[in-house]
Amino acid sequence: MSIAIIFENKNPIPWKKALKKRLPNTTIEIYPNVKNKEAVDFVICWKPIKNVFEQFPNIKIIQSVGASIQHITASQTVNDNTIITRIVDEKLSNDMWEFLLTIVLSELKNIKTYKEQEAKNTWKQNNYKTVDETTISILGLGKIGGYVAEKFAQFGFNVKGWSNSKKQIPNVKSYNGESEFNNFLKNSNFLINLLPLTDKTKGILNKNTFQKLPKGCFLINVGRGEHLVDADLIYKLDDSTLSGAFLDVFTNEPLPREHPFWKHPKIQITPHIASLTNVETATEQILENYGLFLKNEELINVVSLKKGY
Repeated sequence: MSIAIIFENKNPIPWKKALKKRLPNTTIEIYPNVKNKEAVDFVICWKPIKNVFEQFPNIKIIQSVGASIQHITASQTVNDNTIITRIVDEKLSNDMWEFLLTIVLSELKNIKTYKEQEAKNTWKQNNYKTVDETTISILGLGKIGGYVAEKFAQFGFNVKGWSNSKKQIPNVKSYNGESEFNNFLKNSNFLINLLPLTDKTKGILNKNTFQKLPKGCFLINVGRGEHLVDADLIYKLDDSTLSGAFLDVFTNEPLPREHPFWKHPKIQITPHIASLTNVETATEQILENYGLFLKNEELINVVSLKKGY
């Protein structure tokens, strides 16, 4: 029995150190330096290269170090008997809320505009919006989305959310299913995407969706890059359907240097940092799952492969 850490675009060293400190007698190796692939039954991963799991014939547990598992299901063939788990961390939810609040308040108070004026030595006062006259519409009311929606409502924003099923969140109007999608989009000042990535949600941020938003709505995508149809966003920014977009996630990461998003004046970019997994708190969940696995007990934060989350 052994543990393999398989990461792309993430440093595995701190994870190995944190795990080894608590599991000194367990074999923990970082791919591709795994001596006995047949001994590996517990894999810890983030964005593994395509079909890499085929090298490990005895995997029983796949532990994502993030909230998403789509990076696994999209790149690997997973045996029906294999269990996939993810990290569920309240700190991640609060980090996301703080990040989104920063963006929304910056837009309401014209901070980007003033920075542009500063570069041109321009002194010009602009009208601003207030919290109580602003409607935040959130795609996805899962653990993170629900938390974010509730916090925005507590702050004084008008908040509504859309998800697969009806949610009961204080002061948040809940919409669900395809039949309520168009009504959900109405009267939105900000559209924030926090959906899980599934076959149904892939490409949901497209021309048709944008067209149903009120003119001047601002898009924030912190879900997954694959939710967004890139060309449709540029088209709807250029015709002023959308006032702007803040993007933290992309279909290809790092975002290619030649991608048109970089130079578009209405797009702001951050390098997938809205909420970064904390090694220490995430390691506690991984250790708990590993212990449950050894005792042949039910693991925590198991993901439904049928739902994709």
